[in-house]
Amino acid sequence: MEGGASDVKQGEKAVTLEDLRKKMAEFARERDWEQFHSPRNLLLALVGEIGELSEVFQWKGEVPKGLPGWDEGEKVHLGEELADVLLYLVRLSDMCGIDLGQAALRKMGLNAIKYPVHQCKGSSNKHTHYGSTSAEEPDNRSV
Repeated sequence: MEGGASDVKQGEKAVTLEDLRKKMAEFARERDWEQFHSPRNLLLALVGEIGELSEVFQWKGEVPKGLPGWDEGEKVHLGEELADVLLYLVRLSDMCGIDLGQAALRKMGLNAIKYPVHQCKGSSNKHTHYGSTSAEEPDNRSV
């Protein structure tokens, strides 16, 4: 997945999920890789990339915000692995016909219902700790 968005320059403008979706579709089309981009194959590739991302943190212990003590090379490597995860996630959602941005906003709304500020501020408890909410989360298989 490396190099899929090489002409999108940092600092030029905010890069949207739609920008990435289009770039990934073009990247796959130019290489005749669409034939390999089934949802199953993309999911398995995504899981592999998440494994690579996990390796960046493996054996580091607790890592504070801002990554103090990490050298620039480690941060660049982390950025590359995060990008791989994002790109596969964007491509998978595209191949499944899911608007990832809309799905994320919808899920954040559902989470706001499950975790009301007045009940859970400062707590890491699971939503079931707070009892039933006024809106139960629907079956997400169609999202």
